[in-house]
Amino acid sequence: MARAMWKGSLAFGLVNIPIELYSATRDHRPKFRLLHAKDEAPVRYERVCQTEGKAVGWEDLVKGYEYAKGRFVVITKDDFKTAALEKTKTIDILDFVDPKEIDERYFETPYYLQAAKGADRAYALLREAIRESGQVAIAKIILRDAQHLAAVEAIGDAIVLTMMRFADELSSLEDFRFPKAEGIRPAELKMARQLIDNLRAKWNPEKYTDEYRDNLMKVIQAKLKGRQPHLQERETPRSADVVDLMARLRASLEGKRKAGKAAPAGKAVAVRKAPARAKKKAGGGKRSHAA
Repeated sequence: MARAMWKGSLAFGLVNIPIELYSATRDHRPKFRLLHAKDEAPVRYERVCQTEGKAVGWEDLVKGYEYAKGRFVVITKDDFKTAALEKTKTIDILDFVDPKEIDERYFETPYYLQAAKGADRAYALLREAIRESGQVAIAKIILRDAQHLAAVEAIGDAIVLTMMRFADELSSLEDFRFPKAEGIRPAELKMARQLIDNLRAKWNPEKYTDEYRDNLMKVIQAKLKGRQPHLQERETPRSADVVDLMARLRASLEGKRKAGKAAPAGKAVAVRKAPARAKKKAGGGKRSHAA
């Protein structure tokens, strides 16, 4: 089993539930190293002091905050502990809120919270209480010398913690230029809605795969065997100019209709019930928790 990234407790009122935190995601992307082109030997990175021009060992490194150009104040482990205010091993639940009210842009990375030894009953009780409430808990956790906002919710038999962004970490919409809805013709909107309706499907995460990663692995395997990779070509959609927007929409609709008639009937796929947050109306993308 995977090793716990963090151990502590989940604080709910006056109740502290011992838990362990695990990553809820897996990275299957191939890993690459930089090589010297001349002899294909791996290149080693060194930490070099800008004053002495010599390599520095890990044991001689400290963390510093640059408060002015080229001027630093050193922050020690004790300084980080002081700033943590004795909360380094606690996930503090602050509020319970309606998941539909949370903008999806606030959510980042999911983690699984597993009950530590002897905490099964308290863990299950909190999980079921969260599930029945239909709410999501908002909490704070200090991880890797930084405080994070987090959402805590029940998904299946697990309590899942998802790291969130603080409000001042989101760029304001006013900082960007987005087109207005003026000038859109009813016929164009109707056809675009028809295309959306034709693309409706049940959420099935196994349906979507990383094609680029798969092709990259085929390239790697082919090179190992001294062969040329055989990859399926894919047509790249062209950008829709204002003049031919209707034509592109119409062609897209016709293409979907033909594909729908030609496609054989597939087996029904069981879809896990999504968390309450995923039921919210338009206004943000839906998230899934990768295993």
